[in-house]
Amino acid sequence: MLDYHPSSDLLKGKVILVTGAGDGIGRQAALSYGAHGATVVLLGKTVKKLEAVYDELQAQGSPEPAIIPLDLQGASKQNYLDMAATLRQQFGRLDGVLFNAGQLGALGPFEMIGEDEWDKVMQVNLKSQFLMTQALLPLLKDSKPAAIIFTSSGVGRQGRAYWGSYAVSKFATEGMMQVLAAELDGTGVRANCINPGATRTHMRARAFPAEAPSSLRGPADIMAPYLWLMGPDSQDTNGQSIDAQPDRVPGASVKS
Repeated sequence: MLDYHPSSDLLKGKVILVTGAGDGIGRQAALSYGAHGATVVLLGKTVKKLEAVYDELQAQGSPEPAIIPLDLQGASKQNYLDMAATLRQQFGRLDGVLFNAGQLGALGPFEMIGEDEWDKVMQVNLKSQFLMTQALLPLLKDSKPAAIIFTSSGVGRQGRAYWGSYAVSKFATEGMMQVLAAELDGTGVRANCINPGATRTHMRARAFPAEAPSSLRGPADIMAPYLWLMGPDSQDTNGQSIDAQPDRVPGASVKS
């Protein structure tokens, strides 16, 4: 997967929504999608960061992007329905979604997880994806072929001590993807997961403060599967969980 070399117009004419687009992997995915011809819709909670990515997309000659400022922690079902209506009105289509936004939460013993902490992680990592997918599915079905990419983690496949609510949310994300993939089979809309692996992001630094950043790949180094799953070369791939760094020993992977 790391040696995938897509054509420069892989995503020409496509409209792709990226959550958590202001930083880390989300920012790089937005830039990569734009560089391959997509009109990127940047969703995140920090307008200043989104505006910076907007400017980068414009500077590299990508189609003019759009910005949706939205804090997933407090967003309601109606917010997502309104967003879907706006996308339909403005673009008339939606060809792909990358769910990249995530909440790490506090790492520690399971018995010490607070209810509020649990709810915050599940709200961003799971419930927001559930509600947003429901709101966007009509658009995606109208634009088939279309792709949904969820972000998984090594701790969402093999439970790890002290990863608590984050790990549980990623197990649930894998399950939601599998349910969706089975239901969408044959509709022209595909759902898959990417486990980014240990990547040089702010969230990774929070989880592993003693780790040397120079020992990690950067977001730009792992974009191959993000492009492959979003484009037509993966049209027969559905319901799969793919490692962005299969050449490295699986471990606790987090992203931002």
